[in-house]
Amino acid sequence: MTALLDGRNGGQAEQVLKPDNWEITYRWARRIAISVVGGTVLAIGVAMIVLPGPALVVIPLGLAILGVEYAWARRWLRKVKARTAAFVARVRNPTRKTESLPPTEPQSGTAAASVATPDEPPR
Repeated sequence: MTALLDGRNGGQAEQVLKPDNWEITYRWARRIAISVVGGTVLAIGVAMIVLPGPALVVIPLGLAILGVEYAWARRWLRKVKARTAAFVARVRNPTRKTESLPPTEPQSGTAAASVATPDEPPR
């Protein structure tokens, strides 16, 4: 550090200590800090998928931290939010018919007829 302040390394001390370079240094330090903290939180959330813990809360939190700095994390977070909203809507309204199921028709006959699958004819 004294070599930089004494000027023995030529113009390096002046370049490092210029206020113009502080903004660049701050940006890189901020990006590194966000990457380390967000990556750690995301990794802990992924580990919580198999370990006990609230993975469904921690993973979006890690993506939100990383989303401050990275566009790919913002896209993933949007996908997670959309899928979570769809899941919550399905849980809150279970009587809503889904498009993948065929419409049900009342069947007359015995109980065996109600057990038959759509591919099998009634017995």
